[in-house]
Amino acid sequence: MAVINARPGGARTGTAAAPPGKLPGLAMAVLGVALAWTAHRLVPAVPMLTAAVVLGIAAAHLPGVKARVRGVGRPGLTLAGKRLMRVGVVLLGLKLSIGDVLGVGWATVAMVLVVVTATFFGTLWLGRRLGLRGDQPLLIATGYSICGASAIGAVSEVSGSDEEDVATSVALVTLCGTLAIAVLPLLHHPLGLDDTQFGRWVGAGVHDVGQVVATAQTAGPTALGEAVLVKLMRVALLAPLVAAVAVSVSRRRAQARAAAAGDPTATVPAEHGKRPPLVPLFVLGFLAMVAVRSTGLVPGGVLDGAQHAQELLLAAALFGLGSAVHLPSLVRTGGRVAALGLCSWVVIAGVSYAGVLLTA
Repeated sequence: MAVINARPGGARTGTAAAPPGKLPGLAMAVLGVALAWTAHRLVPAVPMLTAAVVLGIAAAHLPGVKARVRGVGRPGLTLAGKRLMRVGVVLLGLKLSIGDVLGVGWATVAMVLVVVTATFFGTLWLGRRLGLRGDQPLLIATGYSICGASAIGAVSEVSGSDEEDVATSVALVTLCGTLAIAVLPLLHHPLGLDDTQFGRWVGAGVHDVGQVVATAQTAGPTALGEAVLVKLMRVALLAPLVAAVAVSVSRRRAQARAAAAGDPTATVPAEHGKRPPLVPLFVLGFLAMVAVRSTGLVPGGVLDGAQHAQELLLAAALFGLGSAVHLPSLVRTGGRVAALGLCSWVVIAGVSYAGVLLTA
């Protein structure tokens, strides 16, 4: 509690200045979303979420702007990167129904499981071997294997990841996913894929939902439909992955507390308030939205409105995350991060290509 001192004239002043509020940072995020939306409208090939990340990074380094972003705007931008991301992930569940998953067949379901598993554990292993800092291997593995920046944000919520690790991972996954929009259509016919196979390959191998749509639509409506279905099956795996990470984090903390209890010199970070649930509330919300969508009772207008709201919320969150990127720090680990991104991209593209051919 701040100590209040009385002045002779009756006015009172605190011993410490009040921390800046969240409104300045939230206003910056709103402006960033508006600029990202405008960029997407002017250049439709640039997804709004990608533009939001880039604008956030730019804002954090522009002279005259970066001081506000890192100062008065930081609390609100952090709030956008965390809380708005949760709401966006919940609304993401309305894109998926149980019937959609069952309709593509068990062979495709098995293919998606293999792709996600191989990409996640392969990227995680290689990232640790390369000596990347903090939770970067976990976050990059999550983004590549599940659904890009949305998955990174969801996992970072339960892992307690450093904001800079989150921002770096989002920047890498967004960059590679954006490159896929230009590269994969060029490989459509040289790889001998028909439109259905190309759509499933894109859905299994490209990171963000918007990037999947932008890539698959180049091959027509059949490819686009298959790509979205396969991609949403990967999105469905977000819930069990986040739950597994939450359990792992809880166990590590329990082991650390036990070690501290047996060793007086050991230290364990203090935990404040209630212990977080093993399955975070926003993951339960995601599953609830999947169940709601599966009933078939939600009007199309509501689904369209929820999709627009989800895109806006995720754009605000990604602007907030992008504003936390510190390019000098990224450059110091840039070679290793780029190597991990390239290798992970090769793994997910190769495994998904083999899976599409085997399930054709």
